[in-house]
Amino acid sequence: MLRSKPTGVLRYWLFGTIAALAPTLAAALEVSLSAPGAPKELVQRLEETSSVYTADQRGLDTSLEVLSAALSDYRTIVQIMYDEGYFSPVVNIRLDGQEAAEIDALSAPAQFKQAVIAITPGPTFRFGTAIVQPLAPDTELPKDFATGQLATTGAIQQAASAGVQAWKDAGHAKADLESQRVIARHAQARLDAEIDLDPGPRLTFGKMIIQGDTRVRHHSIEKIAGFPSGEVYSPQELQKVGTRLRRTGTFSIVSLKERETPNPDGTLDFDATFEDLPPRRLTFGAEIASNAGIDLTASWTHRNVSRRAERLRFEAALRNIGGSEDLDGRIGLRLDQPDRLGPDDSTFWSTLLERRNTENYNVTVASFSYGARRTFSDRLYAEASAGFQWSDADDAYGTGRKFRYFILPFRSEWDERDSKVSATRGFYLDAQVTPFVGLSDTDSGIRMFFDGRAYNDLGTAGRLVLAGRVQLGSVIGPPADGVTPDFLFFSGGAGTVRGQPFESLGIPIGTGVAGGRSFLGLSGEIRGRVTEALSLVGFYDYGVVDTSSFIGSGAAEHAGAGIGVRYDLGGFGPLRFDLGFPVQGTTGSGLQFYIGIGQAF
Repeated sequence: MLRSKPTGVLRYWLFGTIAALAPTLAAALEVSLSAPGAPKELVQRLEETSSVYTADQRGLDTSLEVLSAALSDYRTIVQIMYDEGYFSPVVNIRLDGQEAAEIDALSAPAQFKQAVIAITPGPTFRFGTAIVQPLAPDTELPKDFATGQLATTGAIQQAASAGVQAWKDAGHAKADLESQRVIARHAQARLDAEIDLDPGPRLTFGKMIIQGDTRVRHHSIEKIAGFPSGEVYSPQELQKVGTRLRRTGTFSIVSLKERETPNPDGTLDFDATFEDLPPRRLTFGAEIASNAGIDLTASWTHRNVSRRAERLRFEAALRNIGGSEDLDGRIGLRLDQPDRLGPDDSTFWSTLLERRNTENYNVTVASFSYGARRTFSDRLYAEASAGFQWSDADDAYGTGRKFRYFILPFRSEWDERDSKVSATRGFYLDAQVTPFVGLSDTDSGIRMFFDGRAYNDLGTAGRLVLAGRVQLGSVIGPPADGVTPDFLFFSGGAGTVRGQPFESLGIPIGTGVAGGRSFLGLSGEIRGRVTEALSLVGFYDYGVVDTSSFIGSGAAEHAGAGIGVRYDLGGFGPLRFDLGFPVQGTTGSGLQFYIGIGQAF
């Protein structure tokens, strides 16, 4: 029987040495654990944590290994009981009827046949005195750490941590626990806890001293980091510094460590250590649709072009391989420069050359722009740019049509999803507004597009998820025949209405079909997980295209529905296979299938 008794290092060393040399294997050990009066959840935790109770799972073969595990279990079990508010437990661990604490390792039997763990929990204790001092202004201690509440070691630890953290938030970087006094009064089943804190002096940020083997220029690191030298110490501000540096995608390790001793002037320096990621990265992707053939994508990224943590991204796509339409694709280049403006601002250059060959139009697009990006948080950003776009198009309105624009694209993205590749909770909003000024007799106007998605886990830990999507588009200003066809809107295909052919819904013009000036797309999915890797999906998509800038009552519409299968590929997201069929409209007939990586939205 043991209530609380430390074991000597020499004895444990002796156990380990003998156990390593012992040749005899223990036979199957019969184990039981009882804790009369303890809650079922506590008993289960004891069983899962006890080394003796899980001897078979842990591969404890020799009698000395079993004995060593039993001696370790005394402390483990007592600590668990303390965690649950039982501060006077009695713990017995008997091996073949003999208390484990009384067995001499040198005369232990060749094997043990039975282990009996008996725990008398005793009463639950309540806090009598529960004090943390001194406290920083506006400190919020855990509600569980108060007179009359169930006394647990967890509540004491949380109270101490909350007190220290409050002082740190108030600028006392070296705040720490000075001492704590915990007295168990068994007669009253009461626990008195007094925690004394040492706030230390209020400090300000000193210097960020860059260390580590990084190829990024120190000046660029300092510009990106925005280290708040001279400001009052704040853990939140320090976290922002690390986030800004990691956001560049250049470093595999960013470590900001405060120095042990503040400077005499009340400032605190930090050592910043970096390790670079491999500078180059190559990715590939593929998607298959029944009538659109195979789409291939590839990207090449350089993370540190001229040692200023810039990110140069080259991407290429080849579409309609083996499909019903002509082969087309795009080539794009973007250079992000995080050290040009300020800590949360960056600049970028972007250029694009694209050829789109569809059943309804052919267009060649070239664009070039320069812009700035503001990052409000890891989940919210906005960017604006200015540039030029050239489009040469053949569509329902004629051939050889040319459009020349000065464009001012604005985009904001807010992503609160719990996962970018397979969300179960949260939402995603993408808003784009592009004013365009026509050059060389081209009309001017504004193009707007909105994409909103929401996800709801129906209280099933991700096993049953409802997902919804709304897409809205509008072109304001020029008539439909006065704007490049890639600014107009079609519906149909994997990105809008599954079960309908790609871009099959538009506005009839003579013998052809043109895009509309407005678009509404609605999609809904119910996702059910069958196993950890396999899921089934049911979906319904609806699309509307209109000739005016806003959807009216006479708009053309169609819809599709179907089922899908998802197989989880880990960090890459699920492998997606969807079968869709038309349920409304005249733009398609028969099944359409789609294969890709990641959820449809």
